[in-house]
Amino acid sequence: MKTVHRASYDILRQHGLTTIFGNPGSNELPFLQGFPEDFRYILGLHEGAVVSMADGYALATGQPTFVNLHAAAGTGNGMGALTNAWYSHSPLVITAGQQVRSMIGVEAMLANVDAAQLPKPLVKWSHEPASAQDVPRTLSQAIHMASLPPRGPVYVSIPYDDWACAAPAGVEHLARRKVTSAGLPSPAQLEKLCERLAAARNPVLVLGPDVDGSGANHHAVQLAEKLRMPAWVAPSASRCPFPTRHACFRGVLPAAIAGISRCLADHDLILVVGAPVFRYHQYAPGDYLPANCELLHITCDAGEAARAPMGDALVGDIALTLAALVDSVPQVDRPMPTALSRAQPVVEDGGLLRPETVFDLINALAPKDAIYVKESTSTVGAFWQRVEMREPGSYFFPAAGGLGFGLPAAVGVQLAQTDRRVIGIIGDGSANYGITALWTAAQYNVPVVFIILKNGTYGALRWFADVLNVSDAPGLDVPGLDFCAIAQGYGVHAVQAASAEAFASAFSEALAGSRPVLIEVPTQTIEP
Repeated sequence: MKTVHRASYDILRQHGLTTIFGNPGSNELPFLQGFPEDFRYILGLHEGAVVSMADGYALATGQPTFVNLHAAAGTGNGMGALTNAWYSHSPLVITAGQQVRSMIGVEAMLANVDAAQLPKPLVKWSHEPASAQDVPRTLSQAIHMASLPPRGPVYVSIPYDDWACAAPAGVEHLARRKVTSAGLPSPAQLEKLCERLAAARNPVLVLGPDVDGSGANHHAVQLAEKLRMPAWVAPSASRCPFPTRHACFRGVLPAAIAGISRCLADHDLILVVGAPVFRYHQYAPGDYLPANCELLHITCDAGEAARAPMGDALVGDIALTLAALVDSVPQVDRPMPTALSRAQPVVEDGGLLRPETVFDLINALAPKDAIYVKESTSTVGAFWQRVEMREPGSYFFPAAGGLGFGLPAAVGVQLAQTDRRVIGIIGDGSANYGITALWTAAQYNVPVVFIILKNGTYGALRWFADVLNVSDAPGLDVPGLDFCAIAQGYGVHAVQAASAEAFASAFSEALAGSRPVLIEVPTQTIEP
């Protein structure tokens, strides 16, 4: 007899979901019984870290990734991390163990009451199968839902007595199914886009995370070069869609209405690709668009298109649409934009290091194809100015701003990208939200280099406190943390580097090795 358990693993195997991130409870043990030898289980010590590790893995592979959480409590622990997965279009297939069916109604211990409602609205789809025989089909649907555009997390609650039940007839068809999408603009839509771009006097390109997520970075470069357009990264950047030393590159737009309009004031047409219009943060009201300017929006997310406050939108496949534009738009004879000048080294005063110095050293010493997972929110501007990124998939940042992503996501990204070196740049405030991922890095020998920028405060929050005139607010400082001791307690080699020379030595040694290393760097606080 083929069981629901065996049929479900067949479906996961056929779709390549053989790496499972989880932290099991009693409800999940029947699913993990007889764990197949061709699967691997990555254990995290807290569900927030589990979801963020899986998020990093999914973002780095571009493929759906399986997560196994423990009932309602485990799901709740992972909800903060789920906010980032939702906004980054991360295709997570999240399952949670449910009480046996006969005990759900009486709300026995570990019953996930109204389970499908729990993770909303941070999932594309959420479901609890009506019967054991529908579990395999539900898992199949979840995988396809997570993978179809716009990609995103999905959630399935599964009663643990379902796994031993007989699978339904015809279940073998589920493992063989393929569901794909087609998102190329029609000839008429493409012609209209090209006409508007060709007619623009001074167009500008704004690129978002879905350009990098679809592997369309080189198409973005070709389009910028063909139309001689400056290229900005959309505000609240969670990925890097454009090489940062290219002549057309202009940096990251500020996450404020007035700030964006100010940066784009000289342009008559704004082409936004693969980003919402826009992910604002700081409240700085103003005109949504500069005077006498139009906006075109190309997105894979119908929700992003519908909610934008201005512009004309086209919903389609990012990579296919950009490739079609490159082939169709005429070459213009405008001069190529002039490359930005390089940021100059800062002068150290002999006290705490400035983060700019650390970034200059990272840029000089790291491999050219290094992947940066960053969650030091007060140093975002300095990082983009000083660290070169030229390869696709080189940068990941929490898409929703929820802390706890960076440290575990770096572990997930490194598990996915074994041929590239992952460098996690984490603030001391952020690190504590996902610190247990150090144990996973040690246990599975995941060779991430974790750099903790330790300034003893929530640096970005300090800046916001000044902006909002609430600098007397309590709870903004985090003194007394010893990350070397914490890391060593989890089994990760750690060293403190208080000078530029010490950091360069420690960083070079970490890169030369093949084990996880944490480098604690006491630094000054700077503005984002």
